Amino acid sequence: MASTAQARALKNYRKRLTKRGMARFEVLGLAADRDLVRTLAKRLAEDTPEAAEIRATLSKEVAPDSRKKGGILNMLRNSPLMGIELNVTRRRVNARKVDL
Repeated sequence: MASTAQARALKNYRKRLTKRGMARFEVLGLAADRDLVRTLAKRLAEDTPEAAEIRATLSKEVAPDSRKKGGILNMLRNSPLMGIELNVTRRRVNARKVDL
């Protein structure tokens, strides 16, 4: 089955985006933030020092330690409960009788 001109155009457009290192993706957010997110995406898509600075700032502020190994382990080690003796044993209870 031959593809329509519109389908070919879309395929070619997405291929050109991929060659430029661009990717399409969808995000969910508040309707009020739509323009802000679009503007931010356009700025980040530019290959400028300003875009690199915005990217670095956002990476540091939004996800500061998300890519480091052992993040969960470090969080648990720094927990306020660290060093507290907790009794996590359960008392043994006989099985209940079930009437079937």
